[in-house]
Amino acid sequence: MSTSTTASVSTHILDTSAGRPAEGVAVQLSARSGRSADWQALGGSATDADGRCKDLPALPEGTTHVRLDFAVESYFEEKTANQQADALQDAPANRDSGRGVFFPEVAITFAVVPGEHYHVPLLLNPFGYSVYRGS
Repeated sequence: MSTSTTASVSTHILDTSAGRPAEGVAVQLSARSGRSADWQALGGSATDADGRCKDLPALPEGTTHVRLDFAVESYFEEKTANQQADALQDAPANRDSGRGVFFPEVAITFAVVPGEHYHVPLLLNPFGYSVYRGS
């Protein structure tokens, strides 16, 4: 919930290689109050079955920059193990699954202003990602 003195943040992850939400990805939230200020770890959450983090911590008053750290390596390792166990068809999204994930972590840093809400979706696959300011 935002007030006139703070910004608020939400996020969700879509696994574009599977065309569905990415469940169980750990997300850490950090903030700072100025470009030269130290980052303050605020806590984190994990994505639910809909790929959303519904309980990220509130931002402190004076926050100017936010960082979301997504721990995606374990998500893809678990997904690969499940695919191999289920003996899924050899679709293009599954052919390179033995190589691991190229980006084990994704860190997104963005500027905020008080009173605004920032929804930052992560579109993810084993070899790339994209982010944008959503609504």
